[in-house]
Amino acid sequence: MRPRKTYHHGHLHDALLEAAIQLIAEIGANGFTLREVARRAGVSHNAPYRHFADREELLAAVASQGFLELNQAMLEEAGRQSNALDRLKHAGLAYVEFALRRPEHFTVMFDASVPKVQRPDSPKYDEEAFATLLGLVKDCQDAGALPAGDLHQLALLAWSMVHGIAKLATAKRLPYKSKGEILKFAGFVINESLPRV
Repeated sequence: MRPRKTYHHGHLHDALLEAAIQLIAEIGANGFTLREVARRAGVSHNAPYRHFADREELLAAVASQGFLELNQAMLEEAGRQSNALDRLKHAGLAYVEFALRRPEHFTVMFDASVPKVQRPDSPKYDEEAFATLLGLVKDCQDAGALPAGDLHQLALLAWSMVHGIAKLATAKRLPYKSKGEILKFAGFVINESLPRV
């Protein structure tokens, strides 16, 4: 008797994430099923359960991937600048650029009903991204580029500015059509809105 041939997908986890992201782009974060994700990934309808307990855990993985990429983008842009205030400003521009480049991730990260804690061993990339922002704001305070005061309040101010622009841009509510125009507007808002010393 011939052994039964089983399907093996070497990168199933990544394939499922990509299929989910494509579906989110088409029908939104709340409208897809694991069965459809499996079909798009070309695997059996039970295959996703090897990596994800349910749809919410898959969405949490998409959000984690997004926060990891967002944090990397902010750190990379900040690292190219020579002074603390420019590092903060460019991290903010990286935030808006990330939302424009990865709108499906951005939607899941901030709009989808994903439980905050999925698995205790899951990385806390959202917390790392906020810690990056806190560090950038603290550096500005230490350099005298931002006023002393409540670190968290100033960080939330900076986040609210760029998040609002990113949200309006991804919803196509700004009068600008190109990424360059949106980023130019974001730079204007950041320059005009950060508190002066």
